[in-house]
Amino acid sequence: MKLVLLTALGVGGATIFGSLIGFIFKKVSQKFSDIVLSFAAGVMLAAAVLGLIVPSIEYGGKWGILITVAGIFCGAVCLNLIDKLVPHMHRLVGVESETHPNANLSRVLLFVTAIAIHNLPEGIAAGVSFGSNDPNGALLIAGGIALQNIPEGMVIIGPMLAAGVSPKRTFIAAMLTGVVEVIGTLLGYFAVSIASAILPFALAFAGGTMLYVISDEMIPETHAHGYQRGATYSLLIGFCLMLVSDVLLG
Repeated sequence: MKLVLLTALGVGGATIFGSLIGFIFKKVSQKFSDIVLSFAAGVMLAAAVLGLIVPSIEYGGKWGILITVAGIFCGAVCLNLIDKLVPHMHRLVGVESETHPNANLSRVLLFVTAIAIHNLPEGIAAGVSFGSNDPNGALLIAGGIALQNIPEGMVIIGPMLAAGVSPKRTFIAAMLTGVVEVIGTLLGYFAVSIASAILPFALAFAGGTMLYVISDEMIPETHAHGYQRGATYSLLIGFCLMLVSDVLLG
């Protein structure tokens, strides 16, 4: 339990760490942001497959593959429904382009709210992974999610400051998006601890949410600014790093 709590704090704290970087540099280059986010996407992709989807098949027994496929699609559909309510990432780029101050602020707040809402299932994915009794794999998954949270924390700061939000309130907003992830991690862990029978489905569900985030949010965002070649290789490096880590720790 102590390890889970520390992991939850680390996953949520990554967003806060990213926001501090955003305060220091104010305007992080788009190329750097795309490269870091793509690396995180590669890490998350390997983590989703190796740490969530494969164990789901193994724990599912006779019907493992069917449970896993169902869980993956349920996870993706869940985030798809969330997207329809609150769009995220590539649908909200250009938050600084609005000319009317109130419209700009509303758009920025929508962007921050979207990040917070999407952080909940990501946190749940980190928590669920501890139910597989593979702490090394769970930590790798949490590490991948934390890596993604750093650039997310970075991109929150600039638009909010530009919209006239005070530095104090900007930092509090960034911190709250991280707190959501801490809550999600604990919810995921306790859910599979109480009902271990749902573990195969829960693992696949978490894997599906991660695959959805990677495909629908992270890759389009990193390929939208002219740095797609570097982003692609960065994703491959992140993916291969996770493969090597899984073999060495396995």
